This record gives sequence, C-alpha cells and structure tokens, in this order.
Amino acid sequence: MITGGSVPAVPSRILDPIRDQFLALLPVREDRHPLGCHNPRISDAVVFDRLVQVLVFGCGYERAAADHCSATTLRRRRDEWIAAGAMESLRLLVLAPYDRMIGLELDRLNADGCITKAPSGGECAGKSPVDRAKLGLKRSQLTDGAGIPLVIEPAPANTRDHTLLPATLDRFTALEQALGPLPEHPRLTLDAGYDYRSPTTTWPAGGSTPASPRAARRPRSRPAAGGSSSARTPG
Repeated sequence: MITGGSVPAVPSRILDPIRDQFLALLPVREDRHPLGCHNPRISDAVVFDRLVQVLVFGCGYERAAADHCSATTLRRRRDEWIAAGAMESLRLLVLAPYDRMIGLELDRLNADGCITKAPSGGECAGKSPVDRAKLGLKRSQLTDGAGIPLVIEPAPANTRDHTLLPATLDRFTALEQALGPLPEHPRLTLDAGYDYRSPTTTWPAGGSTPASPRAARRPRSRPAAGGSSSARTPG
C-alpha cells in the first residue's frame, strides 16, 4: 500500500498549483443529509493525490487506496470527474505549463496505436483480434517529437488503426486553444498500423503529408496529394 510517508509521485512544487487549479474547476457539494449521521465525503484533494499516484506509478487502485480512502471511492470520484469534463481540463492544465517551462516539440509528431484488455467491457470495448476475440480496447495516440503524449483516441479493439487517424489529428488541432498557434506543417511519423493509402495522403489544412517508415521506403505509383511527403525518421 502506498502511504503518505512514501516518496511522492510528483514534487509538491509542481503538484500543489495544479491541484489548486483543478479543485477550482469542481462544483461545490453541500452536505444536505437531514440527520448528519452518515460518513463524511472524502476530500477531493485526498482523492486527487491518490489518483496521481495511480497515474505516475502505474499501480492498481487497491495499491493506492488507504484506510480513509478506498479503491471504490477512487473509481467513483474518477468517473464523476470524467463525466463533468474536469479530467480533460486537467490534461490541458498539465500540457500548457509544460509547454511554457520545458517546451513541446510540436513540429515533429508521432502516431502509434496499441490494444489492451477490457475485461469489464464498456462502450469502447470490442472483440480483440489478438486475444481470441475477448473484449479489448484500442488507443490511437499522438505524441510530440520527444514522446510526450498529446492526445489519445479510444475505440473498440477490432477497429483499424488508420480509421482513427482523422479523429486523432482533429483532437490535436483542438489543442490550439490551450497551447496557442500550432505549427502549420508538422512532420508526422506513423506506425505501420496506419500504413494505408488514405491516411498517408491526407493531412488537415493542407499541411505536410504524414508517412509511416514502411510507406516512406515504398515507391509511390502516383504523387501524394495535399502537400509534400515527410522524410523517414532516421534510425
């Protein structure tokens, strides 16, 4: 079990201001129980810190739980904040300061996908083609040139990667509201799963044509439309 005396997941000088900004986004909940005899609601700040431990350490909710904050409470509060849109705001609260202090390499982008198990199902779960048709989830992820995750587009596991690319790129362009003007012609490198004619010849707003390493080596039968082709990433 992770206790308060262990090594912190994130230094307090970084976590404290982010926590304060996040908690300010949450609606104020009033205790309206007529008798006042129920267990008090766990502080949002306590739950936030525990959820950060789950994300940073990659541990299960049971490992991050404590006597005063159960794994069930963590899951319920997580779902409550997702439904309220607060978790998406948190993602932007983290990306924007990182871009100001360290800098995101937005002129170079990388797209990749992966399949994970989804034993509990859910609206995004589907039959996994790599796990005997058991329920699975596919994630299409876009990172900057240094590998910092920017956006993730979920889908059922039996969805082809290249069909998720347009939605993934749309979510990237939506970051302009939080990060400011984005590069007009970013260089996009695709995983082989996106290696289809349709995604390798399409890029929003007429920017650079994305190309996977395999597509970059393959001679084209006709010129690519919508811009010049990206060069293959060395190594």
